[in-house]
Amino acid sequence: MIESGTIAPDFTLEADQGESVTLSRLRGKKVILYFYPKDDTPGCTIQACDFRDALPRFEGVKAVVLGVSPDSVKSHAKFREKFGLTFPLLADEEHSVSEAYGVWKEKNMYGKKYMGVERSTFIIDTEGRLVRVERKVKVDGHVEAMLTEVQS
Repeated sequence: MIESGTIAPDFTLEADQGESVTLSRLRGKKVILYFYPKDDTPGCTIQACDFRDALPRFEGVKAVVLGVSPDSVKSHAKFREKFGLTFPLLADEEHSVSEAYGVWKEKNMYGKKYMGVERSTFIIDTEGRLVRVERKVKVDGHVEAMLTEVQS
């Protein structure tokens, strides 16, 4: 399992507008990399809209926000348009990046077990090092906490 102080696993994923995003190409900026289970579901929508609303403050400290889920580029594009999201949503359909970050987990809903994303956020510094790892994220107040972290 990856933890604070280690170099963030590099990756390239396709984003909602068709471009590819490579983590290592963002060196020099802080990166808020958040993993969420599914587009256009209640908790994921609240979290995405909270990041959208706070984005100017993240950009003010030279921080980039990236959302990652196993949904397709097409699904991400619809989600982005529906809620006016202003940051890239990355498609991890094969869940290789989710696995690299240790967020692809067995989940249990109503007695049914399945594999899915554990809502998690990673803050990566300008050198590509993990400075904060948040697992089992609760949506309420999360974006503000991440903003406080990158502003310090």
